[in-house]
Amino acid sequence: MSPPESAQRLRELESQLEMFRLIFDSIHNGCLVTDAEGYVTHFNKPYGHFLGMVPDRQIGRHCTEVLDNTRMHIVAATGIPEINQPHMVNGQNMVVQRIPIKREGKVIAVFGQVMFKDVRDVRRLADKLSLLESKVKLYEEELINLRSTRYTMNSIIGRSHSITTLKKEALKATGNAFPVLITGESGTGKELFAQAVHHGSSRKLKPFVRINCAAIPKDLLESELFGYERGAFTGARKRGKAGKFELAHRGTVFLDEIGDLPLEMQPKLLRVLEEKEFERVGGNTPLRSDFRLIAATNQNLEDLMTAGRFRKDLYYRLNVIALHIPPLRERPEDILPIADHLLQRMGEEILRSEIVISERAAIALRRHDWPGNVRELSNVLERAIASTGGASLHLNDLPFYLHDLERSGVRGNPSSIREIQAVAEREAIQFALKETGNNKARAARRLGIHRTLLYKKMKKHGLPL
Repeated sequence: MSPPESAQRLRELESQLEMFRLIFDSIHNGCLVTDAEGYVTHFNKPYGHFLGMVPDRQIGRHCTEVLDNTRMHIVAATGIPEINQPHMVNGQNMVVQRIPIKREGKVIAVFGQVMFKDVRDVRRLADKLSLLESKVKLYEEELINLRSTRYTMNSIIGRSHSITTLKKEALKATGNAFPVLITGESGTGKELFAQAVHHGSSRKLKPFVRINCAAIPKDLLESELFGYERGAFTGARKRGKAGKFELAHRGTVFLDEIGDLPLEMQPKLLRVLEEKEFERVGGNTPLRSDFRLIAATNQNLEDLMTAGRFRKDLYYRLNVIALHIPPLRERPEDILPIADHLLQRMGEEILRSEIVISERAAIALRRHDWPGNVRELSNVLERAIASTGGASLHLNDLPFYLHDLERSGVRGNPSSIREIQAVAEREAIQFALKETGNNKARAARRLGIHRTLLYKKMKKHGLPL
């Protein structure tokens, strides 16, 4: 190296050393460094000011000559760090840390720093943390109270044997984190059970993330579930986006309409369930998420497996805890309790006093088969109280297909159950189509069924498509 290059290199080193010195002297709390024998090699100005010492005069002295009760030389000998330890200096309690600096496994120096010049600072910090902890606890309780009015086991109404047994099974599911598969017809309350299981579990304060597998286009489903990195595809957000599994960390993912999950997505879901690990679309960094999965469907997954539209290994992974919600027609004793509960809730929303169901209206409600289940019952009651301003719900307040069937001779024939069901279903479809101006999509939503199923039933009953 030529003399000019050596001079340039020397100036760079001096500049670098000066920068390190400025950094060391700018650390707010006191710092010092000793060598492996305990002799002071560095002593910053804030520490000298605090102790009433001239920093430069301490260099080269043994740490025991500079500080009372010091343990810097002990840490140099043992190589064991001492973090946030109490230390008395000049009659004042402090909190310090002593960290050994090693090269190739051998201690070459020890870095010491005063974290709190007065131990009372620790107490003040602890008091602040205690206050924050109390506030968080209060907010948690408020959050639980807000959610519990809608999402607990008490929200599931029914006195039939099937529902009381099902609630016991759901209650057991709150005590573990195994996957839950909820099956049942549309409108039976599958999401209500899913939320009740979530909020009865230890994850109740964490996210409940819902995604409908049938409502999201197949091309976007993967990015919705797993998220994506920036620039992963045209139209992606510049900063990327977290997926549902990522958002549900320590909470619950609810996959509704799991039977409509595309076949090519099923092995990816299976891997996430088994490994709890995934990558964002366009990314290569593995992400982990501690979530519980609850899935729901109104389809027969065993039939889908036979048809090759649903993987057996995924089915067995999902079907650890199985909850099947029977349709309303199989538990007629639950119709009136559910109706009373719905009316009470609706009355509170519109600031109306308790609404009572008349005897004839109760008979009509109980006789109906409710192909749309609780969702259809809720729709009927909403329309009924919207049309009446009284405190009682009478037969004439109900849709015509209910009180017409109540007077129908078909209902009086106990040997024609199938005919009763067919008449009720046909007239319910006719009424829904009339109410929606023959709009098939809206009619299907009112009936609580998929539009494809509506077309099938219209064809079955000979109704014009």
